[in-house]
Formats: sequence, C-alpha cells, structure tokens
Amino acid sequence: MNNLKESSLFSIVAALFVAILIISNIASTKIISGWGFLFDGGTILFSLSYIFGDILTEVYGYARARLIIWVGFFSLVLMSVVLLIIQYLPSAPDWGNQIAYETILGFVPRLVVASIVAYWCGSFVNSYVLSKLKIITTGKYLWVRTIGSTILGEGVDTVIFSVIAFWSVIPLASLLNLIFTIYVMKVGIEVVFTPITYWVVAKLKKIENIDTYDSGINYNPFKIGSKKREVGS
Repeated sequence: MNNLKESSLFSIVAALFVAILIISNIASTKIISGWGFLFDGGTILFSLSYIFGDILTEVYGYARARLIIWVGFFSLVLMSVVLLIIQYLPSAPDWGNQIAYETILGFVPRLVVASIVAYWCGSFVNSYVLSKLKIITTGKYLWVRTIGSTILGEGVDTVIFSVIAFWSVIPLASLLNLIFTIYVMKVGIEVVFTPITYWVVAKLKKIENIDTYDSGINYNPFKIGSKKREVGS
C-alpha cells in the first residue's frame, strides 16, 4: 500500500473525528427531551468521536491517535477563542441578533473549560486503555477493547465535565442523575455501533495492510511523534 493512499485514509478518519468533536460541542447548546430523558444535543454525536478514537488507536496506534487528540484539543480552543472574539466585536447597526448569538454561541467560561478538559482527559484514557487491552488480548476480542475503553474514557469525560460545569449550580442529586443518564447513553451508543466499528476496522486494516501494536511505546500524552510498531494484517 503506497504512503499516499495510507495517508489519505488516515486523514479522512482524523478529519471526521475532529469534525464530529467540533459539531457536537456546538450542538450541545440545545437541550433535548426524549424517551423520558433530558440531554444536550451533542451527547449522541460526541459519543461517535470516541468510536473514531477507537478506530484510530486500533488501526494506526496510540501515537497517531495521540496526535489527533491534540489536534482536536487545539481545534476546540481555537473555536472558543474565535466565537469569543466575534461575540465582543461591535454589531452592525441593522443586525439585531446579538442576544441570540450570545445565547447559542456565547462564551461561557465554566462550560468551555469543562468541555475541553473533559475531552482531553477522556480521550487519552480511552486511547490508552484500548491500546493496552490490544496487547493483553493479542488483538482478539475487539468488542472488549472498544467497549472497555469507552466505559473508562466516557466515565472520566462525563464526571469531569459534569462536576466542573454544574457543581454547586444544581443539587447534588440532580448532578448524579445527570452524570448517570449521560454516561449510560454514551456507553449504550458505543455498544449499538460495535458492529459498524468492526466493519470499519476490518476494512481499514485490509486496505492499509496494517495492524498496529503499541508494545514498547511511550504513552506520555505530551510526547508527540513516538514510533509505532506495525504488524501486517
């Protein structure tokens, strides 16, 4: 498989990961009521970012996934800064939607910090656990790796976001209920999409002729560019 094709497929998966991450953060500004639950509009879509994170780590390895996690992190920071600047730039005299803009896209420091910190921590936990489980299981039982890493990664993400964003804002009972509801939904989505994850992973491994094992890799989240160890599929 030539490097150009491999690079193109990796770039597509990485781009979708970052796009879903950004879109889900914007969609989260709307609260949805359905099936007896209350949840933000980004919950379902954000869960897909973990699935793409699983695919990146499973096929291309922790080192490449780590790079894309950082790209997603800085993309969220950039989006927040741009929206903040636009929020405070003077409006045109005949543009009457400033309040609407601030309501939907306005910069709320506590929520922004909660979202970015939770994403960073949860994504790295997810990628680390999946990578380690792949070594432990010698590449078998993909469903154990994807669901197991999501249980831990989404758990960290949900708890950190909810605590930073809503601690002392809503009653403790409501906070715990919120954490439980969102967490169950996110893990449930991972389980439902497992057959699709299997199919995508198998296709990418076959096309790329690559199956990355991270034996001996440096898992430091701040170290970019570690060499990956690959095994042809």
